[in-house]
Amino acid sequence: MILFNSARDFIYGAARLIDRRWFAAEFEGADPGAVLTALAAFQNSDGGFGHGLEPDTRTPRSQPLNVELALQYMADAGAGDAAMALRACDFLQGVSAPQGGVPILLPGFEAHAHAPHWSGYARPPELVPNGGLVGLLYRLGVDHPWREATARLVWSWIEAAAGLGAHDILDAVWFLEAAPDRPRAEAAAARLASALRSAAYFKPDPAAEGYGVTPLWYAPTPDAFCRRWFSDDEIARNLDHLAAEQQADGGWPLSWTPPGPASVLEWRGLQTMKALRTLKAYGRL
Repeated sequence: MILFNSARDFIYGAARLIDRRWFAAEFEGADPGAVLTALAAFQNSDGGFGHGLEPDTRTPRSQPLNVELALQYMADAGAGDAAMALRACDFLQGVSAPQGGVPILLPGFEAHAHAPHWSGYARPPELVPNGGLVGLLYRLGVDHPWREATARLVWSWIEAAAGLGAHDILDAVWFLEAAPDRPRAEAAAARLASALRSAAYFKPDPAAEGYGVTPLWYAPTPDAFCRRWFSDDEIARNLDHLAAEQQADGGWPLSWTPPGPASVLEWRGLQTMKALRTLKAYGRL
């Protein structure tokens, strides 16, 4: 049984301002625009987002990873800001590699506290985060030269790549669910659905030990683009497990190690919001 009032107390007592405002908009009828006010505090003068918006990286400098999360907040809260997003696109264009696209993290983030899984991290541009960034810009209706140039690159990665991991497929899904070319998107999605079951870090059984990407990451709502990839029983088991994960303090736990206690609470606030939103969408609240 979900203890909604306990979850509310956790959000207001432990979550950061942006998630408190998201909760108020989602569950208490508050203005979603207040989420944008909180989000603006994370945006730098170069248009990118930093300052630990993604709580596993504490650098104040702008990072593509943080831009992706910023666009997720806009889309999920239903509070898009075209000017804010266009400034973020200007940042992405300015830090893109010569061949196009952005790496998930730019050099220099290591100078500040970061989660162990980011240590020694250096990757070229790839599906994560570019697929998610372009898909979210489509979803928000934000047009920019960077979006269209990177969309062509994302298509090439999706259609040529083999052995994609669960995180790659997730960013590909965010792109495909909003891509304008629907026949092409549906064909690519069918291939990804087949590949997902053997993808690294895919976790179909939510009770399995360790970190993983579960079906509810792909289908957080019943009308999600790839809800059809999972059986009703599979979704029900994942919802049962998600509901049972609520902790004594009202919040939801983590399955990885953030860089410090502040990051733990920040992540738990965000994870609690995601859990509540999914449980509400599936009629479990």
